Amino acid sequence: MYKELIFDLHRETLEKHYFPGEQEESPEVQALIPEKLRRKRPLDLPEVGENEVVRHFIRLSTLNYHVDKGMYPLGSCTMKYNPKVNEDVSTLPGFAQIHPHQPAQTVQGALQLMYELQEYLKEITGMVGMTLQPAAGAHGELTGCLMIRKYHETKGRHREVMLVPDSAHGTNPASVAIAGMRAVTVKSDANGLVDLEDLKQKLDENVAGIMLTNPSTLGIFERNIATIEKMIHEVDALMYMDGANLNALLGIVRPGDLGFDVIHLNLHKTFSVPHGGGGPGSGPVGVSERLVDFLPIPVVRKGEAGFFLAEDVPNSIGRMITFYGNFAALVRAYNYIRVNGPQGLRAIAENAIINANYLLKKTAHLLELPYKVTPMHEFVLSGEPLRQYGVKTLDVAKRILDYGFHAPTVYFPLIVKEALMIEPTESESKEMLDQFAKTLEKIIEEAQSNPELLHQAPTKTPVRRIDELRANKQLDVQYKNQN
Repeated sequence: MYKELIFDLHRETLEKHYFPGEQEESPEVQALIPEKLRRKRPLDLPEVGENEVVRHFIRLSTLNYHVDKGMYPLGSCTMKYNPKVNEDVSTLPGFAQIHPHQPAQTVQGALQLMYELQEYLKEITGMVGMTLQPAAGAHGELTGCLMIRKYHETKGRHREVMLVPDSAHGTNPASVAIAGMRAVTVKSDANGLVDLEDLKQKLDENVAGIMLTNPSTLGIFERNIATIEKMIHEVDALMYMDGANLNALLGIVRPGDLGFDVIHLNLHKTFSVPHGGGGPGSGPVGVSERLVDFLPIPVVRKGEAGFFLAEDVPNSIGRMITFYGNFAALVRAYNYIRVNGPQGLRAIAENAIINANYLLKKTAHLLELPYKVTPMHEFVLSGEPLRQYGVKTLDVAKRILDYGFHAPTVYFPLIVKEALMIEPTESESKEMLDQFAKTLEKIIEEAQSNPELLHQAPTKTPVRRIDELRANKQLDVQYKNQN
């Protein structure tokens, strides 16, 4: 039987081997280490043979579920397949073996890539300025919020309220709070759109802006965006777009053309950077003319002598990260954009929309569709009808794991009871979508005929269902040697 922890493979009898002259106890090695940095006692690490170490971690890697293993319909996360050519490009010596402290003239290729990526993202989003610094989507949100706050401060006013629709991403209110403002919720109407009357009631001179996820977490495009933009800008507040769902808009519509002043992008969602354990992420932020003087420094520019890093941004909010961002993620996104080109990027969005609506047609009758509006890249079903059988959405999600799929997002957005949020992305075939739909149909049949089966799920995964509430309240990650 395989042992789960590498500590369980520990053997005191193993013999250590060193290259000649490299024993850790040798005077030559000890002389290289200052006395104050020398370890006083041995590390508490297991002694394991190389072959056993390799086999242990290879086995563990096969237990993990990932997008290379199967469909990953995690709503609002855009867990699509990442072409391996982008991985290969990111490991080229000129990208992988450079250092951020090198002089600009020695890394012209890297700076050129960053500059061109900025320009591509500006064209894709319709924005005037772009920073590549933020390390993830939420970090991009914070960057945007800080720029909005400073925009108002330079005008001599303190606006503390940021409007956030109830269909927005859950990180939005947290980013607002960290930026020193207060989130005020705007309700959705019966069609899943921003309730204009509620917006009107909450819009005053204390509002700094609105953070709008478009398409929303319901997968619905905000059709009243022109009206909202006019209302917000009339009080000199700013339009923030959460661009996590940009995969649905590529080549179809540009947020800048809709009147947005700032948008963060998730390169690890939209532009083929490994997502979900493969990171790190990247959350570039684009801005309109109103905020171009507030971008983080440094910014990459092109001059007569080549590409360089500039810090002459008049009202910059400063640095958001050490150095210039997660460079390897930028390389992958750059290659993805270059390979696909304008027509390919539009095809990505079109196919994502087609896949989502196809799967919706195949599954909507199985559960409940709270908002009967044609979605874009994702849709949200409700498992509320299953409560009569004593089955919850969580049970359905756990049972999906037994059939070899990753579960969709559950219980989000909060405005849908027993929510099941599904995003197939453009990278899944019709055959895979059909298979997932049949699986969901089979599970709904099981819920009606044998609900206890779902209560026990998953039964075929490496780890069975855990008590998540207890795990959160009584977190214990200490290793206890049973020998």
